[in-house]
Amino acid sequence: MAINTIDAKLFAKMFLAGARNLESKKEWINELNVFPVPDGDTGTNMTLTIMSAARDVAAMDANNDLDMQSLAKAISSGSLRGARGNSGVILSQLFRGFTKVIRDHESIDIPLLAQAGERAVETAYKAVMKPKEGTILTVAKGASLKARELADAGETDMEKYLGAIIDQAEYVLSQTPEMLPVLKQAGVVDSGGQGLIQVLKGAYEALLGKEVAFSASTDAAPVAGAPFAPENAKAQAEVDIRFGYCTEFIIMLNRAFNIKQELDFKSYLETIGDSIVVVADEDVVKVHVHTNDPGLAIQKALKYGALSNMKIDNMRLEHHEKVIRMSRQAQEAAEAGTEPEAPAQAAAPERKGTGFIAVSVGDGINAIFRDLGVDHIIEGGQTMNPSTEDVLNAVAAVNADTVFVLPNNKNIILAANQASYLCEDKKIVVIPTKTIAQGITAVINYVPDLSPEDNEAAMTEAIGTVKTGEVTYAVRDTVIDDYEIHQGDYMGIGDDGMLAVGQAVEKVTASMIDRMMEDDMELISIYYGQEIPEGEAEALREKVAGKYPACDVELQYGGQPIYYYIVSVE
Repeated sequence: MAINTIDAKLFAKMFLAGARNLESKKEWINELNVFPVPDGDTGTNMTLTIMSAARDVAAMDANNDLDMQSLAKAISSGSLRGARGNSGVILSQLFRGFTKVIRDHESIDIPLLAQAGERAVETAYKAVMKPKEGTILTVAKGASLKARELADAGETDMEKYLGAIIDQAEYVLSQTPEMLPVLKQAGVVDSGGQGLIQVLKGAYEALLGKEVAFSASTDAAPVAGAPFAPENAKAQAEVDIRFGYCTEFIIMLNRAFNIKQELDFKSYLETIGDSIVVVADEDVVKVHVHTNDPGLAIQKALKYGALSNMKIDNMRLEHHEKVIRMSRQAQEAAEAGTEPEAPAQAAAPERKGTGFIAVSVGDGINAIFRDLGVDHIIEGGQTMNPSTEDVLNAVAAVNADTVFVLPNNKNIILAANQASYLCEDKKIVVIPTKTIAQGITAVINYVPDLSPEDNEAAMTEAIGTVKTGEVTYAVRDTVIDDYEIHQGDYMGIGDDGMLAVGQAVEKVTASMIDRMMEDDMELISIYYGQEIPEGEAEALREKVAGKYPACDVELQYGGQPIYYYIVSVE
């Protein structure tokens, strides 16, 4: 019997199956990245993005609490906040546009599906500053055009309809190397487009009746240092705990949550607790509060919509257990004749005009950013792209009216921009830094006496004067920029492509620097990673300084993983 429509129950099943299929293929998708670096992460980013929404959908499905509107909200808001990397942000925007069309309908037929696909593509293209063909956007557009063509032709069988759309998407994916020469030279198709097709294939299998078990445990652990991870929030409580319950939940709004309602809700929470975080989206509100009566917060929140992801922790009990552990440790230290370390008590910072957040990894580089006045470090980068929600949580932790965000990676800029659109109580300024070196330059060029707008312009101009090179190793054989690369080779990668390839780290780094240099360069900064001995790094610095005596050559410990050296010239 032909399937003509999809109800909320079936759509939830299809969405979860799509998420599960993407998760099962994520490592394969990671390997499609053009550069054969050991941290190719398209599959991981897309998986973390969709799993952020899938957890909520799975909970609704288990509770038989499914209708199209609540399902659409869960998919849109969950993926939007969980979005990581460019591919993840684009996937979340596709979901956002799609769900805006279906949310007011009890079921989805083919004409509605075609309309939703068009809205999805339109929304995703708008989210990208300079859309590039040969990417996930192109695959989504090709699928949408086929969906419209078949709908206009009068197709009514959903199985045939979706099957034909997936066939077209796979054809468009096969053509992406013809649209992007870098894909053709590397011998791969676009990884983001492949990820989207795996979502569609998983959903299609569910439509055909295949049972796919879903487990939310496939999601990865939060990025280290996220300021409102439960353990960090509770660790900030004072020894004399005034409010005993750490209360967190999400409000699934039943109507628009305007600014006045948001301010009223925050004001109410301030009367019953502290450590308040209220992050509002068009569909959901994420709430965190320390209070002695969680029920009061919950009752107030229920006036705005249904609640999900509720979590209440007794901080006094946890603190009592911590005191017992510390006492035991003190006793053991006394018996051993040593002194236990006393925990540092940090005073709450005063509200200031401007704050800074940097995405960084490596204890040396983190220390550099802190020394330059950065308030909060989001641990992450190439090996783990922070999500939109990670950025929002970091912004909430910085007590400032204007917060500058330094993504320091081209694959994090979209998620940071998405956070700036969602935050309403602070001004977020995203400086589009693509490398650690650009981030350091941006902070150095901040002038306190200038306005946020003038600083944004000056910092953005300054990062354009910096060239960056990074040295890592290849995880597979390929050809890029006419370099024949073999697994295990060291690669020097610049802002615009491959600069050097070889079997020795020092030689590749020196060759990369040679390719980066121009006559007017005055400063060479070398940050060595956690696997490079200090003596080896110093020998490289002396060699570079000898070759370029007119330049200042600085060597600093970065401690970064994966990348042996990060070098900037300016």
